[in-house]
Amino acid sequence: MADDETRGRKLQVANARPEDSGRGLAHIPRSLMATLGITEGDVIEIVGKRATPARAVLPYNEDEGLELLRIDGLQRANAGVGSGDFVEVRKAESKPATRVVFAPAQANLRLQGSSNALKRTFFARPLTAGDTIATVGHQRADVPPNVAQYLRAPAYALQEIRLGVISTAPRGVVHIDENTEVELRSEYEEPTESRRADVTYDDIGGMAATIDQLREMVELPLRYPELFQRLGVDPPKGVLLHGPPGTGKTRLARAVANESDAQFHLINGPEIMGSAYGESESRLRQVFEEAAKNAPSIVFIDEIDSIAPKRGQVSGEAEKRLVAQLLTLMDGLEARANIVVIAATNRPEAIDEALRRPGRFDREIVVGVPDDRGRREILGIHTRGMPLAQGVDLNELARTTFGFVGADLAALCREAAIEAVRRIMPRLNLEDGTIPSEVLDTLEVTRDDFVEALKRVQPSAMREVMVQAPQVRWEDVGGLDDAQMRLKEGVELPLKDPDAFRRLGIRPAKGFLLYGPPGTGKTLLAKAVAREAEANFIATKSSDLLSKWYGESEQQIARLFARARQVAPCVIFIDELDSLVPARGGGLGEPQATERVVNTILAEMDGLEELQSVVVIGATNRPNLIDPALLRPGRFDELVYVGVPDKAGRERILRIQTEKMPLAGDVDLGEVAGKTERYTGADLEDVVRRAGLVALRQSLDTREVTMAHFDEALGDSRATVTPEMEEEYRAMQGRLKQQASALQPLGFIAPGMLEGRGPKGSD
Repeated sequence: MADDETRGRKLQVANARPEDSGRGLAHIPRSLMATLGITEGDVIEIVGKRATPARAVLPYNEDEGLELLRIDGLQRANAGVGSGDFVEVRKAESKPATRVVFAPAQANLRLQGSSNALKRTFFARPLTAGDTIATVGHQRADVPPNVAQYLRAPAYALQEIRLGVISTAPRGVVHIDENTEVELRSEYEEPTESRRADVTYDDIGGMAATIDQLREMVELPLRYPELFQRLGVDPPKGVLLHGPPGTGKTRLARAVANESDAQFHLINGPEIMGSAYGESESRLRQVFEEAAKNAPSIVFIDEIDSIAPKRGQVSGEAEKRLVAQLLTLMDGLEARANIVVIAATNRPEAIDEALRRPGRFDREIVVGVPDDRGRREILGIHTRGMPLAQGVDLNELARTTFGFVGADLAALCREAAIEAVRRIMPRLNLEDGTIPSEVLDTLEVTRDDFVEALKRVQPSAMREVMVQAPQVRWEDVGGLDDAQMRLKEGVELPLKDPDAFRRLGIRPAKGFLLYGPPGTGKTLLAKAVAREAEANFIATKSSDLLSKWYGESEQQIARLFARARQVAPCVIFIDELDSLVPARGGGLGEPQATERVVNTILAEMDGLEELQSVVVIGATNRPNLIDPALLRPGRFDELVYVGVPDKAGRERILRIQTEKMPLAGDVDLGEVAGKTERYTGADLEDVVRRAGLVALRQSLDTREVTMAHFDEALGDSRATVTPEMEEEYRAMQGRLKQQASALQPLGFIAPGMLEGRGPKGSD
């Protein structure tokens, strides 16, 4: 047994969960614990290219029976290994340290702080010189009690800070106790032997599948080139990452470089461009030559569309020569070994076609907007070093931040932290130049801080089309119970619980057409459903989409739907739809602009590219003018009639409208509702407004509105909807369904031309 304890056992390295990052924990098999004679919380040593200590904890449930060692990115960097490598795990003895010296692990960071705060943060943490460690904020609830005593939250930082262990006394594996002298140096010091650990896979959330793809394409060729030699194939040469801005493309490339222990060479477009003839190409060659000398290397080209645009669409010769040089470097006569090119862009369609072929960029990986689970992981990463209050629920935040990319979530956490700082500002004496430790100890970020931050941070992909988020709730809508129920079933349920629809094998509705007389509350319903479904809301009108330039209207609509797909779940609301998509077939020759718009919307709503978690709501009071092809199932699935409210509905609307109005005791809203037959919601709002004006007309000092004021207001108002209009809309309901199911033949096609070869007498 003693021999086993000293020799240890070989285990394969795997990634730990994001919530374990920076805690110095190692999940090892139960069998190894028994072999080494250790229990949870004991110190072990992980031996790769160098040795680093950790505290042993039990494996995750899914790892039971597997020979896996799960450690975070910092520990992998400290041991000089990557995921998939094999390391030796052995029992270690940790001695009390008499002195430990820390310094910032980032070159651009300058620190000042109390050594006592560091002592509290890293109390009992096993360390060795050359390690990189991190301050960690909130506690995990599932940490065993015998391990939790070693995990203490920092009392002085609003963010995770990484520190390098410069030296320890005595040498070897030590831990900080009450008698340890801790020194914090303010400037970064170059580590002697440890690997870079500024960004690891633990610092990237919501990208598990993308990381796996990238590791196949980058890590394997750089770390195990002999695999491809044995198989007799060339290793992959390049990967193109594309997706919306702020999704983490650059950060992902840096993490891959760190985890694969490769040299990282960054190319920014403006830095490459030179004024002299041939200077740009020379600089590009220099980067690739330097990468070849320091192989294995990763050459990362950020915003590649700026230096490699389509040659047929640029007029300058310098840009064309630069693209040709890049093509030659990536796949020319001179063979490249142990170099992988990673490029990032949010405009892949603007890159020269010759780059997008195997041998240059072998694979294109989409780095998209994170889903609910991805946002939860990203929020967990950005709040690692943040002292969170009890009421903060990251799962709730993840659910309500639809369309947010990683950069948006980082900004949200920063804004919430600034809110917390703003709260303690009155307690600070700015002339002292230092902040008392008791003030820092009480500093925490609350749920209210995040709520305030959400008002200031919007999804970056929505900024061009962002309207103010709707604040209308279902209780603010009265008299439209049937329409409400259909919208809840068709919009709110699929967006909030898509699994239920998948379970039954049915697709949710893609579109809703709200039609009815003017002023009945169609726009109000659309706002309420977007608010209640917790979805992004894009409101547009025909004047925003129609253009006098040929083809621009269709591009505007394509951009609108593309943006909605990026920030899904999303509700697109198009008001006065009849002016945008009138019935086609009105004339011969070249189609009018609106006809091309109709074709584009038809293709977007039910074309080859499916709408996922995007609902289109249209509103009109003239549905008979809309092109019939839009009214079939698969486009506007539900035709929802929004009519005039009944007496109970009118009373409900009046109660909503008079909520902030001081009413006299004699006001009977039920009686007012009885006198307002065929009044729409807009008409009833006008009645309430007029009653208030009548009261002010009589006396500016009046404090309440009486029934007499309402009676006078009713005398001045009228119902917008006439009996004839009501009858016409009732008849229209039946016609619309028939029109959608049996599309009328176009007027300029002669009968019989669609049957057989043509009409009688034709050749």
